[in-house]
Amino acid sequence: MTTTMTDDDVLAEFRAAEALLEGHFILSSGLRSPRYLQCARVLMDPARGSRLATALAARLPVEIRDSIAAVVSPAMGGVIAGHEMARALGVPAMFLERPEGVFELRRGFRLAPGTKVLMMEDVVTTGLSSREAIAAIARAGGETVAAAALVDRSNGTAELGVPFFPLIRLDVPTYAADSLPPELAAIPAIKPGSRAA
Repeated sequence: MTTTMTDDDVLAEFRAAEALLEGHFILSSGLRSPRYLQCARVLMDPARGSRLATALAARLPVEIRDSIAAVVSPAMGGVIAGHEMARALGVPAMFLERPEGVFELRRGFRLAPGTKVLMMEDVVTTGLSSREAIAAIARAGGETVAAAALVDRSNGTAELGVPFFPLIRLDVPTYAADSLPPELAAIPAIKPGSRAA
């Protein structure tokens, strides 16, 4: 099994899963986009999820990869991606939830003080959820040594405060709701993500 994937290989996995969507989408950040990557669809095939996570794990610098003791991901979108990354790295997987609007570890998940953590997302757009997850990891006693995502669609603008390793970077235009191009404004908007706008 190969651990190297090109951008074309990664996009082929998304297309095969019918996970690369076209239309008018409301992102979890509130921004609008003509394209959406539905990572839940690409991850519904365990073999595909494993291939993607294994390829991403192979891209982590060895000194970071070897230091990671746990993978923590934000629910909902990051749960499967985080689990597959933890499997690829051979470490435990945990996830954060927002029962009161702020990420926290629940369900008996705990981090020993100073645990080296990889924070894993499915898609990063603005980086807000990632930064909130990293803050929650710190509150729980962990130290986020790096962040990773299947897809970075921030157009290079996401600043997470730790080294960030995406499997693929996609430059997809995003727009504020009051600044839509006419062709996008003419299409009804749908919200495919997991967080209320």
